[in-house]
Amino acid sequence: MEIDAAREVRTTCPYCGVGCGVLAKVAADGQVSVRGDPDHPANFGRLCSKGSALAETIDLDGRLLHPEIHGRRAGWDEALDLVASTFSQTIAEHGSDSVAFYVSGQLLTEDYYVANKLMKGFIGSANIDTNSRLCMASSVAGHRRAFGSDTVPGCYEDLELADLIVLVGSNLAWCHPVLYQRIAAAREKRPEMKIVLIDPRRTMTADIADMHLAIAPDGDVALFTGLLAWLGQYNALDRAYITAHTTGFGQALFAASGLDLAGVATATGLSEDELGRFYSLFAATAKTVTVYSQGVNQSSSGTDKVNAIVNCHLATGRIGKPGTGPFSVTGQPNAMGGREVGGMANMLAAHMEIENGGHRDRVQRFWDAPAVAHKPGLKAVEMFQGVADGHIKALWIMATNPVDSMPDADAVEAAIKACPFVVVSDVLANTDTVRHAHVRLPAAAWGEKDGTVTNSERRISRQRAFLAAPGAARPDWWIIAEVARRMGFGEAFAHGTPAEIFGEHAALSGFENGGARDFDIGAYADIDTAAYEELTPFQWPASSPEGGVQAGRDPSNTRFFANGNFYTTDRKARFVAIRAVTEIRTNPDYPLILNTGRIRDHWHTMTRTGKSPRLSQHIAEPFVEIHPADAQHYGIGDADIVRISNPRGDVLVRALITSRQRRGSIFAPMHWTDQFAAKGRLDALTAPLIDPVSGQPALKHVAARIEKFAAKAFGFAVMRQRPQKIAADYWAAARCKGGWRVELAFADDAVDWTAFAGSLFDASSVEMLAYHDRDAGQHRIAAFAGEHLVGALFVAPGPVAVSRGWAAERLEEIHASQRERFRIVAGRAGAERPDAGAIVCSCFSVGVKQIAIAVAAGCTTVEAIGGVLKAGTNCGSCRSEMRAIIQANRMHAAE
Repeated sequence: MEIDAAREVRTTCPYCGVGCGVLAKVAADGQVSVRGDPDHPANFGRLCSKGSALAETIDLDGRLLHPEIHGRRAGWDEALDLVASTFSQTIAEHGSDSVAFYVSGQLLTEDYYVANKLMKGFIGSANIDTNSRLCMASSVAGHRRAFGSDTVPGCYEDLELADLIVLVGSNLAWCHPVLYQRIAAAREKRPEMKIVLIDPRRTMTADIADMHLAIAPDGDVALFTGLLAWLGQYNALDRAYITAHTTGFGQALFAASGLDLAGVATATGLSEDELGRFYSLFAATAKTVTVYSQGVNQSSSGTDKVNAIVNCHLATGRIGKPGTGPFSVTGQPNAMGGREVGGMANMLAAHMEIENGGHRDRVQRFWDAPAVAHKPGLKAVEMFQGVADGHIKALWIMATNPVDSMPDADAVEAAIKACPFVVVSDVLANTDTVRHAHVRLPAAAWGEKDGTVTNSERRISRQRAFLAAPGAARPDWWIIAEVARRMGFGEAFAHGTPAEIFGEHAALSGFENGGARDFDIGAYADIDTAAYEELTPFQWPASSPEGGVQAGRDPSNTRFFANGNFYTTDRKARFVAIRAVTEIRTNPDYPLILNTGRIRDHWHTMTRTGKSPRLSQHIAEPFVEIHPADAQHYGIGDADIVRISNPRGDVLVRALITSRQRRGSIFAPMHWTDQFAAKGRLDALTAPLIDPVSGQPALKHVAARIEKFAAKAFGFAVMRQRPQKIAADYWAAARCKGGWRVELAFADDAVDWTAFAGSLFDASSVEMLAYHDRDAGQHRIAAFAGEHLVGALFVAPGPVAVSRGWAAERLEEIHASQRERFRIVAGRAGAERPDAGAIVCSCFSVGVKQIAIAVAAGCTTVEAIGGVLKAGTNCGSCRSEMRAIIQANRMHAAE
């Protein structure tokens, strides 16, 4: 594909489900720059820190550029023939259910569609599931139980029109910053808007909340079941809506009525006063949106949580109207697109049901397929258990890293290692999953491939190529179609462009629909390449003219269910009767509840964000949040290295003591892998415990224990090149400008530090300068090649007191004088080189010390700091941290 570098290309961000529009431009010298698309209706020009740094993540370092078979380079024909023949032979010998695809919300809709078509329509098995199972499967199940379809009723505009926003299990400020900023901007215009945060942790999102309910883990079912009972008790119901458009209300209210306020307080850990204030606010506010995310979904009771929330909105008629509704915010860029094509093991394409014989027949006739899978396949956790027990004998993993992201990750890795035939399509040559593949297939990356994605408000947008694919990399849809052809299904997979696939996908959505299904984009069934290239973002439904709805932005078609018309047999919504059950998973050996999640500037398993020096400045190593009282009880100090463990495994992370964390619980992010840390794969600790309806694993309620790691020496190093092996008990590596920065800890201080430094810096051709105070346990070593710093190592008996940012900056400078070299060994910045301190604003690389200086100079508001330093003026996700720094420095000045 030839790319015109002279124009700015409209594309879509590849991170979360907000689906922000991006303008990407390639300069004459090949440099890429990105900015938010001001015309995209999801973000109107805003980008978060991750989106703003996209241009830093598209280099070819570490890319898989050619097919490989058993580690040797191969051609496409050889690799594709092997994949096709092995899958065909396995099916012939063991049946269609002996093979499986594990795919990803990182795929484009066209990729997803072809993979689903091959597995369900032509292989004849439903053993295709996705890492979206870990993200939003409980939302899908809850929607289907209540609405008869997987329909998100509302749109982003509702967040700005609501008078009350209830955020449940969602750290919106860090995980969906652009939506957070839309809400913050609306709040500034309408200060009377109320925001309630329901989360065990006081996250950065609490900065905007009028009320923070620090709920006990998995207390959400009791909270919202109790709310339904309250609404009934105080007659805060929309009786007309309930009667006209729903069934099952009586049973649901009866089930809820068994839980009085005292019972809800016991189950949630909240006081009756807190509950009464929240319930009263909800009951009194007609325009209410409840936004929920992974704190709801990633639970063994996730589907019941979703339906408990939906029940309250149905009971008050707060659905489908401007400023109302339950709103599921998805975590991945194309989780919604995967749902549309049936990318999960219990779904068919176009929101049709695999259990429905009529739907199966319709899909089979449309595809002209030999057979369509007639029963659900193995969901993600079941799939890897099937790999482990030998039932799955050939596995194809696409665009995901299950060795790090799946629960019980060590068992998943063992299963993959033992599988007879593993294929991985990926962008990178070395991930914790790719390393176990028999066949590695180089996939095109963001910026190189064309297709569509669907965001959390049902808006379909284009991802467009602005870079040529490097080496032999190919789009995922092409790879899948080529394998299908070699398996004998060539006529059905004769797709030449993503536009053809999108057109087929659209045609299937409108095929024999007539309004019977929610998902319908049949108006685009005949789209040609030119129209596909110019496709602008649109929300579905966009039906064929026969369906009565034209494509485009007719405002009457942006919301569902204001007047009922659900997708059940009688077109009425179903209340789900739910009884709250409290699960206690802790015990004397594992007394803490481990909660897992994301941080602001990293994404999934860091295969993309780990490339950006800017995104690694804010938090550069794995950590655990622990309440001060718990830290004192376990003898843990701030910045200590600690071990978190349970019967499945253990990790080593840095301690962060904070009162934002609930007592008895700890929080650690899931991003770190064997590529970035010695022992940071957090999902090795999470259990393969799943929601019985959705199959989604419970990643936020894990029994664990914590103990201080007895480190005798700590280290920090910067280096131009990262070594293949780091001989430390604890290490965490992060990109910085000019190279890498590494945190270190050692169980034994009897180390030859000069030799260790040599192993980090390749001492064969460098000049070493060193300072050793063995009595104090202080060691500082710098290595130079000519006038350039190759690396520097700082060792101390406690956490090393050297400015990380200052040390990293030295890698890019010329060091001609001996004085400057000794200053590096001393680990001190000169007066002419002020230290920014730990980075707070990743967008503009503003540190805590810079903010403190600005406060001392009279900048006492976030806006004033932004005017001087620009911090907080782009994505805004650092603004709550800035407020805390301002407050701390003002209090210090007043002492």
